[in-house]
Parts: sequence; C-alpha cells; structure tokens
Amino acid sequence: MRIGIDARFYGSAGRGLGRYVSELITWLERLDRENDYVVFLRAANFDEYVPANPRFTKVVADFPWYGWQEQLRFPAVLRRHRLDLVHFPHFNVPLLYRRPFVVTVHDLILLNFPTARATRLGSAVFRLKFLAYRFVIASALRRARAVLAPSAWVRDDIRRAFPWTKNKNIAVTHEAVSERLATAAINGGTLPPPYFLYVGSSYPHKNLETLLAAFQDFRRRAHAKHRLVLVGAKDYFMQRLETETRAAGLAENVDFRGAVSDAELAGIFAGAQAYVFPSLSEGFGLPPLEAMAHGTPVASSDATCLPEILGEAALYFNARSRSSIAETLAQIADNPNLRRELAEKGRRQAAKYSWQKTAEQTLEAYKRAR
Repeated sequence: MRIGIDARFYGSAGRGLGRYVSELITWLERLDRENDYVVFLRAANFDEYVPANPRFTKVVADFPWYGWQEQLRFPAVLRRHRLDLVHFPHFNVPLLYRRPFVVTVHDLILLNFPTARATRLGSAVFRLKFLAYRFVIASALRRARAVLAPSAWVRDDIRRAFPWTKNKNIAVTHEAVSERLATAAINGGTLPPPYFLYVGSSYPHKNLETLLAAFQDFRRRAHAKHRLVLVGAKDYFMQRLETETRAAGLAENVDFRGAVSDAELAGIFAGAQAYVFPSLSEGFGLPPLEAMAHGTPVASSDATCLPEILGEAALYFNARSRSSIAETLAQIADNPNLRRELAEKGRRQAAKYSWQKTAEQTLEAYKRAR
C-alpha cells in the first residue's frame, strides 16, 4: 500500500499537532516494513524531517494551513503521487480530494466554544469562519474511510455533534508523552519554590483567567509566598493575558516565562508543587500527562476527557468555580503526603500510554480503510 501523510504541521511550528505528526511518523518508521509512505511537508519544516526508513520519502507541499491553496492546489499534488490512502492528521481535508483517506479529529473545541475572543478576527468574519469550519469537518467525517479520535470523549462528542456518524468507524487512538520529553535531563530552568505551574497555550477555553483569580484567593488564605508560573509561547493570546494581568495589579506573583527548552522545562516541572490544568475542554489532555511523567503532582479540571485520560492520578476541581480551584491548590500546598501520592500515581498513569501503541492502532486503521 502507498500511503500519504499530510505532515505540514510537522515539528514545533505545529505545536500539539506537530508533536502528534512527528511522533506518529517516527513510530510508523520503526514498525512498518511493508507499506510505502510519502510525507508531505512545508518548505519551513522540510529539512526538520529526515526519513529513517527507506520506505519513507518526503515531498514539498508548501500550502498554508486553512487557505485556498490547500483546497485547490494540494489535491492535485496528492493525486500526482498515486496514493492508495492519505492520512490527514487534522480536520482540514481538502474538499476536492476524493480518493480514500483517514482523518484524525483531535477535538470539537471550535464547535463547543464558538467565541470571538478565541480569534483576532472581527465578529462577522469569525462567524463565517465558524460556519466554514463546521462545513469542512462535516465533509471530512462524511468522506473518510476511517476516523481517528484521541479519546472516547472525542469519539462520543463527534457522534453527538454529527448524529449520522453513529455507524461510522471511529477508532480511539490515545496520544502519549514523547520519549524525548520524558527523559529530558534537567539543564537550568529551576525556579525558587514554592510555585504552581501551568504549561500550554492560553486560548480562552484553557480558562487561565479563572485560574489567575483563584490563585489570588489561594494566596490570601495564608499562602502568600506561593507564585504561579505560566510557561507557553508568548503569542497574541498569552500577551493579551499578561497585559490584562498587569492591568488588574495581579502580576507581582505571576511569572510569564514564555517558551522554554525541554531541558529547562524538566527543571521547572521538578521544582513545582503541582501542575494545574484548568481547561474547560480537551481532546486528550497531553500537558498534565507530561507533568505526571516528570513526577509532578497534577490538579486538573474534571471537564470532558480529563478524568478518562488522567484516571485516579489527579486531584480534580470544578474549573468554572474559582473557590473549587483555590481549595484544591490549598489542599495540595498543605499536604506533602498527598503530593507524594499524586506523584507516584501520576508516573504509573503516564506509563499506560505509548506512541508505539498509537502507531500500531493507526496502522490497523490504515489496513481497515484500504
């Protein structure tokens, strides 16, 4: 079988999607000695990927995500390579591509949280974008030979949003912590304790405004020495959050660190009293699982897929309640035995997932789709 993989998100530029694509390709290279693969990349990440299996070749497909070239020019490139199957790792499948494909739908957050605050576009343009998103993802789901979802929650959410997918082949293929990240040596990055940690993006559904408010409530309850450390690329959304935090006079004990290396992040994880994840919606919840792999206790929202993925290894709170978050932070800060218990459970929970298993399940989906 000749399989194409849309790897335009490959690497750090694609953030979570980039990690998913790069880890999947790495493990498919290790596991598959039967099929041939064509990996499609942007010019910016073309040199970042170096095939490690002679059955894998790479091709430039320098078409921006979500643009007209993706819709009109990319299908012609795919057809030129005479592929038996294409794996699109995101919902943005070109409408004009009509040959067999598999699609991964990581979440339906844009459907569940249609807020203009999550974009820099005006409200009218955002509305058009939202309608286009719903149309494109519905088309992808309808045409796909198989659909992959990172959690049972997302599988069920797809079926709720699009009831006609009830009989569709939707396979749950969990994600996992990268070997490279889990084994990163501590090289700088350590910070003076005590502090709570958040690592990730600052999109509105991440609910960081509520976390900041809850953290101030927590500090007023005899925890004045604690700080909150936020690690994540200083994009438009993180800069907006930092500006709002400073304007509210809350920035003194909140540390916006920006993006850091894996080695620095390992040190920051090691020194944190706990990792706090206040998200209102997730497709898998990889950041708290990464914290668990580092032995960092996790306090998490109880929303959507998070109890499914984190199991009994996290201390849960109601993410819409600042008092619930503040009480959970106090519970962790005041109980070292609880922190040790969560750290031990967390390591075991993170070890349940592996990219090898993800690749094996994905390969089975390819075979069924063909």
